[in-house]
Amino acid sequence: MAVEGGAMTDPAPGGAQAGPGASPGRGTYLFLQGPITTYFAEVADTLERAGHRCLRVNLCFGDRLFWRRPGAINFRGSREAWLSFVADLIDREGVTDIMLLGEQRFYHKVAIAVAKSRGVRVTVTDFGYLRPDWITLERDGMSADSRFPRDPEAILELGRRAPEPDLQQRYRDNFLLQSVWDMVYHISSSLLWFLHPGYRSHQVHHPALVYIGTGIHLLRIRRNGPIADRLVAGLTAAKTPYYVFPLQMETDFQLRAYSPFNDLKTPIHKVIRSFAEHAPKVSRLLIKIHPLDPGVRNWNRMVRRSARRWGVAERVHYLDGGSLAHLLDGSHGVVTVNSTVGIWALRAGHPVVTLGAAVFDIEGLTFQGPLDRFWTEAEPPHRDLWDAFVRAIAAEIQIRGVYYRREGLNVAVAETARRLAARDRDEADIGDAHLTA
Repeated sequence: MAVEGGAMTDPAPGGAQAGPGASPGRGTYLFLQGPITTYFAEVADTLERAGHRCLRVNLCFGDRLFWRRPGAINFRGSREAWLSFVADLIDREGVTDIMLLGEQRFYHKVAIAVAKSRGVRVTVTDFGYLRPDWITLERDGMSADSRFPRDPEAILELGRRAPEPDLQQRYRDNFLLQSVWDMVYHISSSLLWFLHPGYRSHQVHHPALVYIGTGIHLLRIRRNGPIADRLVAGLTAAKTPYYVFPLQMETDFQLRAYSPFNDLKTPIHKVIRSFAEHAPKVSRLLIKIHPLDPGVRNWNRMVRRSARRWGVAERVHYLDGGSLAHLLDGSHGVVTVNSTVGIWALRAGHPVVTLGAAVFDIEGLTFQGPLDRFWTEAEPPHRDLWDAFVRAIAAEIQIRGVYYRREGLNVAVAETARRLAARDRDEADIGDAHLTA
């Protein structure tokens, strides 16, 4: 074990050797926490075959499980020691690029601030905006931190220059493998905490509680899904107008970091109250829980109580399961904090309003007025702007592929490495309406 910058660290087997960084024309890539998959390790393999250098900081035991290759350092220190450690590492190793998932996690926010102060590029990844078989690859961050333009004219120009994307699903992911690896990662990190005694997870709830709750919820969805589908079918057949409010995970950083809400309860009350006071009296509000919600809080009870409070108990419905596609098909509009369900709704031509920061919250796509006016004034997205938006994000901040199933993972790894290694690219800054991750 060595003490560096006040932080306990030890090199992983075959770990990184101190050095001046990459040779001229080559990059030194530092990987932090990413998807719970071999995606980062395989991107590093591909980059190193092309002559680049790749490093990794393992913050917990789970990180070690998905980086079974050289280049790792096991950080064992406290949060207070992280700043000096990561700054020294970046300087000592001549890091040129950092890659991570979850730019709002504590360790990542600190590393990003250090990187930007030194001109080191930061690339973030996550599940794609154009799901199911796309991956996001953005510079600096997502949502409010995204460098993707919000100006409609800039997006139209990007769209004119971008090719028409193939939006047909080409790759399937492996949800079972994703679930198993997620459990192995978090439970092993919890049980073997003493290997990284200073680590503090960004997770809100204990992993065991989350997995038990999510498993029970998934079983419940199988029973409740048909009930939700019948309700939607009945409203559609009766030509009853309805609006949709899809709930996000309360632990989601999109909610916690990129919205004015510290919890999910507040937007639930806000939306129901606004609906009660301003939506057409013949309309309904359908609130759909996230399929992977762990059930730590009773959202059904909270929705029913709020609806009774505002006098719309008969007009507000809580859905646990059912077809999202069918739900959106018949809707008169979608209210979201910043869920990617908003993109699905825009793609179907439905009005959308966001309550938080979202990459798709653009004049001409989403309703820009207050929520109280949305119910009666919202209009569908402008089709030309929507088409340009899809072409632009597909070309600039999305790549094709998936994190888990082999065929799609291979495609994602190859394209990620290609974009990261395009060091002599000649595109302008995103402020000039162009970005390639």
